[in-house]
Amino acid sequence: MKLNIIAFLFFGMVAFGQTLNELRSNYTKAVNDKSVCEQMIKQLENNHKTPLYQAYLGAYQTIWANHVINPISKLNTFKKGKNNLENAIQLDQNLVEIRFLRYSIQKNAPQFLGYSKQLNEDETFLRNHLKNVQSPELSNAIKSILK
Repeated sequence: MKLNIIAFLFFGMVAFGQTLNELRSNYTKAVNDKSVCEQMIKQLENNHKTPLYQAYLGAYQTIWANHVINPISKLNTFKKGKNNLENAIQLDQNLVEIRFLRYSIQKNAPQFLGYSKQLNEDETFLRNHLKNVQSPELSNAIKSILK
């Protein structure tokens, strides 16, 4: 019984890590690849129990707005993603990766959407906490967007 619990925890953590790596690596791809974006959203809709996964769901949903043709659907999709991202930040505002996601969305969102109020706050937060980031991929992504 004890071995089953240890195996479950180990494989659960491996799966979590693989999924997180997949979310990170597909994040920039999703901007230009509709199928990648759609795949990530479907995967996250069933697994957004943590604030980080909810933030990724929101970020992918805002990106999905680029792939939608109907203007009303674009706006609704963007708002849905924005709400998921903001809810995730409310749950864990000190997680660097969540703040990176919001910063990257706000930095790239069209001005008329009015989603840029936390740009300076998030940029300062990211600069102050970059040294604490363990993932080389995440660290490089943050460095590249802060340039």
